[in-house]
Amino acid sequence: MTEPAFKSDFLKTLRDRGYIHQITHPDELDAAAAGGVVSGYIGFDATAPSLHVGSLIQIMMLRRLQQAGHRPVVVMGGGTTKVGDPTGKDASRPQLTDETIQANIASIRTVFEKFLTFGDGPTDAVMIDNDEWLSTYGYIQFLRDYGTHFTVNRMLAFDSVRLRLEREQPMTFLEFNYMLMQSVDFLELNRRLGVTLQMGGSDQWGNITSGVDLVRRVDQKSAFGLTTPLLTTASGGKMGKTAQGAVWLNAEQLSPYDYWQFWRNVDDADVGKFLRLFTDLSLDEIARLEALDGAAINDAKKALADAATTMLHGEEAAATARQAAESAFEKGQLSEDMPTFTVDRQQVLEGAVTTTSILIMSEVVSSRNAARREIMGGGIRINGTKVADAEQVLSLSDFGADGELELAKGKKTRLRAKLT
Repeated sequence: MTEPAFKSDFLKTLRDRGYIHQITHPDELDAAAAGGVVSGYIGFDATAPSLHVGSLIQIMMLRRLQQAGHRPVVVMGGGTTKVGDPTGKDASRPQLTDETIQANIASIRTVFEKFLTFGDGPTDAVMIDNDEWLSTYGYIQFLRDYGTHFTVNRMLAFDSVRLRLEREQPMTFLEFNYMLMQSVDFLELNRRLGVTLQMGGSDQWGNITSGVDLVRRVDQKSAFGLTTPLLTTASGGKMGKTAQGAVWLNAEQLSPYDYWQFWRNVDDADVGKFLRLFTDLSLDEIARLEALDGAAINDAKKALADAATTMLHGEEAAATARQAAESAFEKGQLSEDMPTFTVDRQQVLEGAVTTTSILIMSEVVSSRNAARREIMGGGIRINGTKVADAEQVLSLSDFGADGELELAKGKKTRLRAKLT
């Protein structure tokens, strides 16, 4: 398949690094990006105090936009979070209070400040809350102004609706309105900030094209949509989902050490793709790292972990995480920077701490049954020794003179337990 011959640096970069899945008007967008400053946006709902690594490809798209001399607009869904995006969901999201949503937005902004330069200049990033306009609409006014531009027939054909109904999962009328609200976001952003481009994941294609159509139909102005491919790992899993849960971007939800470890432990086959998507390393350097094989591929994984962690948490945090990981995994030493959990000394004295219970305390497993399966499979070690008995009682001697114990699951997960 012949790759498109783009003229703009922006689309060339997206193409070469693997970001592009679909574009609504590729020639028009390329000409606009080659001829001046394009303002492009991506929306993020504020359902938690942190985004997770599954959102990182979208954050990086905004970074690429700014690096190419254009203006990124971060739209926080203070309004749409009250509704909940039904895309890929089998059930309605719990409704959050206004106070919780605003606290989540404030927390999430701290991550964007690591990736984008905010300010008042023509290419400086802007963050705006869509509650500014969505909350001002009266219901009748909203329906009269915009309801006539959407047909139920077309909305039912969108994957976000069709797949939910095919699974016979209920969809509330509140959620059904989400795509109208997202489309109106694009129209409002075009009018307020001159935004002409909306980007997002491939699962947002229907919502994005609806917004493009609305801007072009109502105001007869240029509008474009661009989506990224569905990002999966080489093993077929969803990006950012691990056995331990979501890989959060805020340090309060996930430590820099664990974040570094996530990138260090990616599948060999994913290293090149992730280096292109999630780092600023040159394509030549990435090609060199991607060509490494055998044990040397670990150098490429460390380069990925270093670059990704530095971008989010800073160079010092990345260096500390790498040093702690190398001490733990290559030198067999415990480190203050390793993930640490506490164990009550009195419970140990009373014989109430077993190999199963300490696994649950560490959150390495979620249940007693899961703990037993891991132990029976030979995947659990305490102080370097494989655990054979799921109900083995731990004693103070297991914690050593310094009151610390090392717990390992498989080859990639090591934690430090500390008596209190």
